[in-house]
Amino acid sequence: MESSTWASRAVTRRIEPGNAAYCSACNGLLAFRATQYLTQIIANVYVDGEWDHVEHYHPEHYGDAGQPYGDPTSGNRVP
Repeated sequence: MESSTWASRAVTRRIEPGNAAYCSACNGLLAFRATQYLTQIIANVYVDGEWDHVEHYHPEHYGDAGQPYGDPTSGNRVP
């Protein structure tokens, strides 16, 4: 049986109340707003097959950064 290696990937998620994350590209707060449906890109980053850290992005900044952890809508992992 072939073993799998964990790899980095990005997903799109709603910004929830109480969110205290900052965009990895601009360092701006990813803030919840009750009157708007806002999203963020969250990337679980793996180094040498082991989880290392999480990065958060405003959707427009993730695209500007060249989608470093893959397409957040596809679920494809990036080695």
